[in-house]
Amino acid sequence: MSLISSNPALGALTREWQLLMVYAFTFAGKPHPFLASIGCATCFIVSRYWLRRAYLQLRGRGPIKSIQQLYEYVRKTLYGWFLELPFVAQKVSTEVSGSLEKVAEKLLPSCEVQRYTKLPQTGWELERVESEIDKLAAMEHVRWEDGRVSGAVYHGGRDLTELQTKTYGVFAVANPIHPDVFPAVRKMEAEIVSMVLSLFNAPDGSAGVCTSGGTESILSACFAARERARMERGIRKPEMIIPVTAHPAFRKAGHYFNIKVHEVECPAPTYRADTRAVARLINSNTALIVGSAPNFPHGVVDNITELSRIALRNRVGLHVDCCLGSFLLPFLSQAGFETEPFDFRLPGVVSISCDTHKYGFAPKGSSVVLYRSSKLRSYQYYIEPDWCGGLYVSPGMMGSRPGALIAGCWASMMSQGQSGYLEACRQIVGSAKKIETALRSKPFATHVQVIGKPLVSVVAFTSKSLNIWAVADEMSGRGWHLNAMQNPPAIHIAVTMPVAKVDDQLLQDLAEVVQEEVAKLEKRRLEGSKEEGTPGDSVALYGVAGSLPSKGVVVKLANGYLDTLYRT
Repeated sequence: MSLISSNPALGALTREWQLLMVYAFTFAGKPHPFLASIGCATCFIVSRYWLRRAYLQLRGRGPIKSIQQLYEYVRKTLYGWFLELPFVAQKVSTEVSGSLEKVAEKLLPSCEVQRYTKLPQTGWELERVESEIDKLAAMEHVRWEDGRVSGAVYHGGRDLTELQTKTYGVFAVANPIHPDVFPAVRKMEAEIVSMVLSLFNAPDGSAGVCTSGGTESILSACFAARERARMERGIRKPEMIIPVTAHPAFRKAGHYFNIKVHEVECPAPTYRADTRAVARLINSNTALIVGSAPNFPHGVVDNITELSRIALRNRVGLHVDCCLGSFLLPFLSQAGFETEPFDFRLPGVVSISCDTHKYGFAPKGSSVVLYRSSKLRSYQYYIEPDWCGGLYVSPGMMGSRPGALIAGCWASMMSQGQSGYLEACRQIVGSAKKIETALRSKPFATHVQVIGKPLVSVVAFTSKSLNIWAVADEMSGRGWHLNAMQNPPAIHIAVTMPVAKVDDQLLQDLAEVVQEEVAKLEKRRLEGSKEEGTPGDSVALYGVAGSLPSKGVVVKLANGYLDTLYRT
C-alpha cells in the first residue's frame, strides 16, 4: 500500500480508489470485471504518466545527458546516506561546528562592544543614542568607501546620500498601502514605474510595480507567469526554464510557488544560455523562460533576441532579468559602447526586473518589475473581498511598504536625470572595459582568461594554471573584497563608482598577487610538491565543500552562517 501511495502519478486518487485497485489485483480467484477495469485504467494512467515523463526527458536532455543526470542523482543520494551514518555524521558535525566558530569570530563584534539584549528600563536621551550610533558606524569594516568592495554598495556620491537622508526624514512614516493618507508617495511610485518603463522602451499599455529589491521583482514576475498560465492555459503543473547562471531568486520562486525549474547549460566560450536546449525543454506546462541581461557571475548578456523568437514561436513568456544591468544597459549605446537588444522592443519579452537601488543609485530596498501589459501585472495582485476588516488589496507580496524608500528612489532618479546616468555609464562601463582589456593583455593573459564577452559592469576571469580561489584570498589579504565564483572557478569584479576611481590600484595589486601565485606554483613544481598549505576561505568553501557529491555539508554550513547573523 505504501508503494502505491508514494507514486506521484497516483497522488490525485483517493484512498478509497487506491484500495479498490489493490483489491482488483489481490482478490482471490477471478477479479470482478469492474475492479479489473479500474486496475487496467490505473495501469494505463500510470504508464502514460511515466512514458510522457521519459519522452520529455529524452527530448529535452538527450540520452547521454539523461544518463549523466541519473548517475549524479544516484551518486548524491548514496553519498547523502553515507553522511547520515552515525560515526560519519558525528565527525561532520564536529567539523561544521569548528568552521562556524571561525565564522562567528569574523562576524560578531569584539568583546569591547557592549551588547543589548533587552529593552532599556528607561529610554535613552537622544545624545546617548546618537553617541552609540556613532560608535556603531565606526565599527571596523571592509572599506567600500575606498572602492575596495566589488559590487555590494552602489554609491552615487555624498551629495546624493545627503539628499536621500533628507527625503527619508520627510517621508519616514509614509506607507503606500494608504494612498489616500500619503498621496505624494502614490504619485512618486507611479512616476518611478513610468520613467523606468520608458527606459526599457515599453509599449503603450505597459505597467509595473515598485518592489523591495531584485528578489521580490523576480518572485513577482514568476508568480504572475504562474497565475497567467493557470488562468489562460489551464496549466496546473507549471514549469520554468532558466540558465544555470540565472539569479538564485528564480530557484527560490520555483520553491515558493511550486514551479518546476529546468536549468540549461551556458557552455564556453560564450557562457550564454544554450538556446537550442531551451527550445527542446519547452512543453505544454512551460509557463516562463528566462534570460539575464547581464548575469551576475560573469556579466554576460544572454542571447535575448533568440530567446524572444523561441518564446514567440512556442507562445510562452520571456522574462529578462536586468537587475544588474539596470540603469547601465539602457545607456550603453548613447555612451558609445557596444550593446545588444534586451528590452520590450523584442516582442517575446513579457516582463523585466530592474534594480533601481543598484546603478540607479536609489536607497537599498528599491526595485521595479515591469510588464508588457497591465493585464499581466494584475496576475501578481492579491485581492481579498470577504475579510471582516474590509476590502484588502495589495499590488504584490508585501502589505505595508516603506514610503520613504520610494521617495528616496524618486529623488535619486530626478537628481541624476538622463545626463547623470549617461555619465555614470561612461565611467563605470569604461572602467570595466579598462579592467577587461588589462586582463586580456600581458602579463595577465598568460595566466588568466576572461570569461565570455562582458558588456556592462562585471568582468569575470578564471585560470587554467593557477588556483584562482587562492588569488581571491590573497586579494582579501590586501584589503580587496572580490567575488569568488564556482563552476568554473573564477573571480569577478563588479565595478561601481568607488571601484572606478581606484581601478589602477586594483589592477596593480592583482598583477602582484598573480605573479606571487605563479612563483609559488613554480617553486612547488621544482620541489615536486603538490602541497599548497592551509586553504583560505574561498579555497575551503569552493575547492573542498564544492567538490562533494552531496551539498549536505554546504547546506549545514549555510544554515549555521544564517543562525550566526542573529547572534548578539
